[in-house]
Amino acid sequence: MKYEPHNYQSFATDFILNSPIAAIFLEMGLGKSVITLTAINDLLFDSFEICKILVIAPLRVARDTWPAELAKWDHLKYIKASVVIGTEKERREALMKRANIYLINRENVKWLVENYRFNFEMVVIDELSSFKAHSSQRFKALRKVRPTVKRMVGLTGTPTPNGLMDLWAEIGILDMGQRLGRFIGGFRERYFVPDKRNQTVVFSYKPREGAEQAIYEKISDIAVSMKSMDYLKMPECITNNVEVHMSEKEMVLYKKLKTELLLPFDGGDIDAKSSVSLSSKLLQMANGAVYDENGGVRQIHDRKLDALEDLIEAANGKPVLIAYWFKHDFERITHRFSATKLDTAKDIAKWNDGEITIAII
Repeated sequence: MKYEPHNYQSFATDFILNSPIAAIFLEMGLGKSVITLTAINDLLFDSFEICKILVIAPLRVARDTWPAELAKWDHLKYIKASVVIGTEKERREALMKRANIYLINRENVKWLVENYRFNFEMVVIDELSSFKAHSSQRFKALRKVRPTVKRMVGLTGTPTPNGLMDLWAEIGILDMGQRLGRFIGGFRERYFVPDKRNQTVVFSYKPREGAEQAIYEKISDIAVSMKSMDYLKMPECITNNVEVHMSEKEMVLYKKLKTELLLPFDGGDIDAKSSVSLSSKLLQMANGAVYDENGGVRQIHDRKLDALEDLIEAANGKPVLIAYWFKHDFERITHRFSATKLDTAKDIAKWNDGEITIAII
């Protein structure tokens, strides 16, 4: 497929090309992967600045998303990638292959640093927020070899999922502490004050007045932030709530469990030993089946399956994606419908190509 970038994508690609350190904060759907790969393509085959890149990503993203992006776009056809996942033997073999990009899941960063000469000229961290914990093994391992890397790119849509404190480690792994300081204690002292605490122990911190703006200004020269709603032209999302009602007999069982925390059955009762357990049991009953005390499945009704059948029929061959919560939901759905679980890279590719009509996740 021919790549015709939007203006914001060209801007982000140029930003990576012109910035040895780049934090790309783009929400889902804006194309972080192809933006970065386009910059990598230029650095490899146009300016010849780099020849070996490491991409660190969540397992499925490393295994499925990045290889799929490389295969999708015509201008990336000369980039060779090796996926460094699986058993240790498979990872070692992948590292021995001649490639431009080596894709590894974040859980194996420590293994890579400890077992191989870290000679990557560029490192891309896909989902930078996974390096927000400065005490984690992956953070410590990557920080150890960070001075040997010429170019760093961090990609994420949510850089501060738990608050501004997360930014110290995320930005620090990119710029080695140049902007927010080399030590977490100094960063905390400059920009935060104690929040919840007892006499001697501080449980949480809150930003000082003006801290947010001050932190953003510190990192503004290496960061780009964009929201999907500002750049993507998406069709309106239409939510259609389909209500399903249990029969009177089924509702009697539901209310009995809710009030008495017990439903007696031959071979195994349904019992709720806590409020959390009760909530789970009631959710299962609403879905149509529930686990008993022995792990068996007690079927209560098929109301939601009947409604699902109507929805699939109304789709008239168009793709339907079903999300399930409990294992017995999956078993009951797949017993009734010919649904494919999106689990492997092959299944996901088939879904994207329109070869799967009913998928379940």
